[in-house]
Amino acid sequence: MKPRPLPADPMIAQLVRQARAAQMGRRTLLAGASGGAAALALAACSTGSATKPTAAPDESDSSKLVRWDNWALYIDVDDAGNYPTLDAFTAETGIKVEYTEAVDDNNTYYGKVKDQLALGQDIGADAVCLTDWMVGRWIRFGYTQELDQANIPNLKNLLPSLKDVGFDPGRKMSVPWQGGFAGICWNKEKLPNGLASVEDLWGPDLKGRVGVLSEMRDTMGLIMSDMGVDISGDWGDDEYMAAIDVLEKQVSDGQVRNIKGNAYKEDLINEDTLAAIVWSGDIVQLNAENGDKWEFVVPDKGGTLWNDNFLVPIGSPHKANVEKLIDYYYDPAVAAEVAAYVNYITPVAGAKEAAMAIDPELANNQLIFPDDATLAKARVFRTLTGAEEQKYDAAFQGILLGS
Repeated sequence: MKPRPLPADPMIAQLVRQARAAQMGRRTLLAGASGGAAALALAACSTGSATKPTAAPDESDSSKLVRWDNWALYIDVDDAGNYPTLDAFTAETGIKVEYTEAVDDNNTYYGKVKDQLALGQDIGADAVCLTDWMVGRWIRFGYTQELDQANIPNLKNLLPSLKDVGFDPGRKMSVPWQGGFAGICWNKEKLPNGLASVEDLWGPDLKGRVGVLSEMRDTMGLIMSDMGVDISGDWGDDEYMAAIDVLEKQVSDGQVRNIKGNAYKEDLINEDTLAAIVWSGDIVQLNAENGDKWEFVVPDKGGTLWNDNFLVPIGSPHKANVEKLIDYYYDPAVAAEVAAYVNYITPVAGAKEAAMAIDPELANNQLIFPDDATLAKARVFRTLTGAEEQKYDAAFQGILLGS
């Protein structure tokens, strides 16, 4: 089998390269990584320079533009391929938005832009939406610009539970875009009896037809939860490596066909995979576009809960324009319009009430406006130390490379 390229993150790549050379096992890799992880973690917690990059001068007054990099299926789109809320924003403000589905997963996107970020250069995007843990990395490294909250009056509508987070106290550098669950889905035509747990993905009838996400925290979070681990609580190497062993076996035995980011959707559509670990809103949209073929559930033993967040890269010359964009999307009526399409959890208070005017069924959708019982089935993957992030990513990436 042709070997896959090394991970984009050089620190993870170094660990995996060492593991290849030594032909180490997964558990040995984790133990070996612990020795070098302290030094690597120091590198992960700094920019590699004594000084952090300087924010670009803001040209928003003279340049009415926002270049927005986001994930696929993550904004409202009409039958003609237009973005209704973006078109309305441009009509209201005169600011043109160049919207690109450039993010497939957090690590691959970071790998493409990290060198420019370290130099304070323009990466070609003014707004980027990334997941909590990756946003925390950008903030630590000094790769983001501080938001002027006075330019975002609708930020008063941010849900209280999201106003102060560990990776960005006071929300000085980031603002949530959408949140969601990772759970499991299956093709209802091919699997009429359905699935109830991650363990069901390993059934013999699904050999070679299972997909899992390349987002470590989601795939490992679901496997660990299935094994009885509270992923938001006190766990360590033993629990993580037990789950790595499960994933490694399913990959090496051919049970898992693909490990992908957002591209997993195509595998479901063409039926290369019949069941998968997936993100909640994607399945609603796939059903709308391709017929009601898939069912999504958060397993009773637990799924993951996360948010993707706006940030302004350090080299962007359009920060004030981005702040106007964020303010626009924090209008509850606009947030409800987006939620009606993307079917992810909106962070905007008042959006549920606005959604009632669009569609009462929408306002009662547990994937968009989850109640306490639904939220209780999901956990946020606990914050990792720098050393843990390096060694756990190395073990996970080692499986990706060998798959």
